[in-house]
Amino acid sequence: MEKETEERIVQLETKLAYLEDFLNQLQGVAVENSRTIEKLREENKLMAQKLRDLSDHMEGDIPNRRPPHY
Repeated sequence: MEKETEERIVQLETKLAYLEDFLNQLQGVAVENSRTIEKLREENKLMAQKLRDLSDHMEGDIPNRRPPHY
């Protein structure tokens, strides 16, 4: 009986070690994804600002624009 208990403990410790490794890998991926998302948000903000600037700059060049009350 003691041998069975020891084998079960070894199996549980092995599973725990794999789970800890998986958790560390998952955490690394989550941190990397978070950084990527933050970078993309910043790029999106910059692109939106450039688009607004271009739109404001070109407003005078568009002759067939609807009046603001439409």
